Amino acid sequence: MTIQEIALLIESIEKEFAECNRCGMCQAVCPLYKQTNLETDVARGKLAIIEGIRKELFDNPAISANYIERCLLCGSCAENCPAGVNSNEIFIKVRAVLNEYKKLPAWKKILLRKILAKPKVLNSLLNAAEKFQKIFIKNIAASSEAFKVRAGVPFFKKRSFKKLAPKPFSKIVPYLNTDKKNNGLKAAFFTGCIIDRFFPNVARSVIGVLKYHDIGIYIPKNQGCCGIPAAAAGDAKAFEKLLRYNIDIFGKKKFDYLITACATCTSTIKKVWKILSPADLKEAVEEISAKTIDIHQFLTDKVKIEIKPVANKKDLRKITYHDPCHLKKSFGIYKEPRRLIKANSNYRFIEMESPDLCCGMGGSFNLSFYDISSDIGKIKRDNIIASGASIAATACPACMLQLIDMFAKNKDNIKVKHSIEIYAEALKSRAVE
Repeated sequence: MTIQEIALLIESIEKEFAECNRCGMCQAVCPLYKQTNLETDVARGKLAIIEGIRKELFDNPAISANYIERCLLCGSCAENCPAGVNSNEIFIKVRAVLNEYKKLPAWKKILLRKILAKPKVLNSLLNAAEKFQKIFIKNIAASSEAFKVRAGVPFFKKRSFKKLAPKPFSKIVPYLNTDKKNNGLKAAFFTGCIIDRFFPNVARSVIGVLKYHDIGIYIPKNQGCCGIPAAAAGDAKAFEKLLRYNIDIFGKKKFDYLITACATCTSTIKKVWKILSPADLKEAVEEISAKTIDIHQFLTDKVKIEIKPVANKKDLRKITYHDPCHLKKSFGIYKEPRRLIKANSNYRFIEMESPDLCCGMGGSFNLSFYDISSDIGKIKRDNIIASGASIAATACPACMLQLIDMFAKNKDNIKVKHSIEIYAEALKSRAVE
């Protein structure tokens, strides 16, 4: 693809970024800019670069692509833009265009197209990795969920992480299809890769909660990734493969809602699928997107569960909540998880300072820019510590991985939980009573 062809493609989305008046509101809220103070890290700066590519002012768009890729896609800029510029959507589209020019590295093509885009291959590799991980990793401390790689591999030298679960949720519950119950609702469950492989108990909690509230459940076999790693990398081909795969396994079944317990999966299905879907899939994508809903919103708005207030006793363990960017900033969902957490009488809820501040994970951003990701994550960690909470809850498994890493770095004895786990625990307590 020539520079002229790239310019023409970018010109086709010109209207979407032409509204930017360079006011600087994005600079004020960008977590990346707060660390680097670089104008190119702000939405305003990136939009200026895109405009330069459109006007063919740059000889090498591959260099420009590096600036566009250096973004958390947290949505802080879009949420606070007075002109309503949807920068996330623009960056995802432009990444796909630019990667047609600069070409993905061979290792990324293999990872995205040969592994991620083929769920059976990915699962086979992860099954093998789980069996051998004990040889290569070690627990940081008895009280920690985090592990480190034994050998001094540069990529893993600074990182700590949660190990793969001995048994993924897809093996615990490979398939489920129950009828509608008393309230007449049936929900399909999009598990998501991280929940399946690292946090299967989150998925088990989702199923337990749905059963408790008499919701019919559909879980198809061999689910795949939502596609966000491919979209973020600008690999439209890998993304389309996953999109077609997911439409095939979910589009043929009848259900009222497609629920997720992953903020990023929710955002990807409802927004990114529409952005990058080919013409022949647009109708199917619109139908699935309209049905997709976060588990917390589903329970409070659709099932209309009755939340019984509990006494907030001072002698209870303190719990706080981190707002995932892709839930609060994308959909305005922040009250619902808190309501479910507060239904658990075993904890005292404490609000941390700036609960909606990005944790710094950003998916693939963490892989490419780990030091900056950690610096942003440390601010979140400090806010949680200052709250005095011994449990940090959130509604995004990627955020959970980031928090586990941040706590491990500082040897903090703080547990990381998904908010739906906290609610499921409350339901179990009621059953015992």
